[in-house]
Amino acid sequence: MLRLRMAEHVEMSLHSEEAYPHECCGVLLGNAMDDERRVIAVARCRNTRHDSPHNRYSIDPAELVRVQRQAREEGLEIIGFYHSHPDHPARWSQTDLAEAHWTGCSYVITSVINGRATDTNSFNLAGDPGEKQNKYFEDEEIRVE
Repeated sequence: MLRLRMAEHVEMSLHSEEAYPHECCGVLLGNAMDDERRVIAVARCRNTRHDSPHNRYSIDPAELVRVQRQAREEGLEIIGFYHSHPDHPARWSQTDLAEAHWTGCSYVITSVINGRATDTNSFNLAGDPGEKQNKYFEDEEIRVE
């Protein structure tokens, strides 16, 4: 289960709308315990994809390291990632699965239809992190508090 405060949910929605018609992306920071992840903050990241930013995203590795260091200083960890799907459902694609590498993390997708954030869904990346063929997404409940 992924627990979000309303402020972080709103922040992801705003980021999704501001990036439209391109995909936005960012990192979920918080704490994980057992099967529950609690989001304390979101870190906006720049979508570095130039070839197809309307349906793909990429986070610069240097930016990800910076976010991870800052999170550690605040006693937090990376517990997931978020991105938007402009004019598409909030469901993962085969590309999303192929490019997901952090098993045990939440992958949140917000659908943005005509510039407005609509649905938001979360998926847990499960499987063997060392074997691409054995990773898969599981639907994950989101609780906005």
